[in-house]
Amino acid sequence: MTALRRAADAPARARLNLPAIALALRHLQGHLADADLSEDVRRDPLDERVTDNLLAGYAFVDALVAEGIDVFAMGQLKHILEMNALVLCGTSPARREAYARHIEATERRFYEERPGGIEDLVEWYAAHRSEPARARAAGAYTRILSRPQLFIEGNHRTGALLMSYVLQSEGEPPFVLSPDTRAEYFAVSGTLRSVDRKGAAALLRLPALKQQLTELLSHGADPRYLLAAA
Repeated sequence: MTALRRAADAPARARLNLPAIALALRHLQGHLADADLSEDVRRDPLDERVTDNLLAGYAFVDALVAEGIDVFAMGQLKHILEMNALVLCGTSPARREAYARHIEATERRFYEERPGGIEDLVEWYAAHRSEPARARAAGAYTRILSRPQLFIEGNHRTGALLMSYVLQSEGEPPFVLSPDTRAEYFAVSGTLRSVDRKGAAALLRLPALKQQLTELLSHGADPRYLLAAA
């Protein structure tokens, strides 16, 4: 039995329209001006390799949701770590071997870092499970992007995938960056990078940024990226 095998009684879930997402990301490549780009994106711009890696990430999210995997449950956190490996290395064994030391260092940070490791995100998510999906997705993103960040590299893209996982799990369209949402998305993300989630200012700034991102997810939701449940 594989880790992604669905329980017999798991309900059918809406699936991602991966060809539509691929088309959107390739369309976006021509609309990203340097002024828009975060440090993460400048370091690894949205070229074909990065786009392919992101698409592998969306396919992975789709499989997780289809199989009813709760990535925030104990024993399943490795799937969030895998999202990060996918956006950085894709599915290429050669690239993963070349980045083996980086992947190992990321795993140590992910499980052992205090207060910025996965424990902080899991505790936050458990305390907010009653919130609407978009608010939970936005809140999870704020825990990844604010300082200290969850991953060594690729926090924006991994955060986008995790938001998409939360949204798709509730039958909502995934988050896919578009020319219309890019400016606000990068502005919120850039501000989040400067916020220490344990600092006094975070008590005011993080809820406001979470609300801003929740609204972006609402007006940026595109039903074309979601297929009806089978």
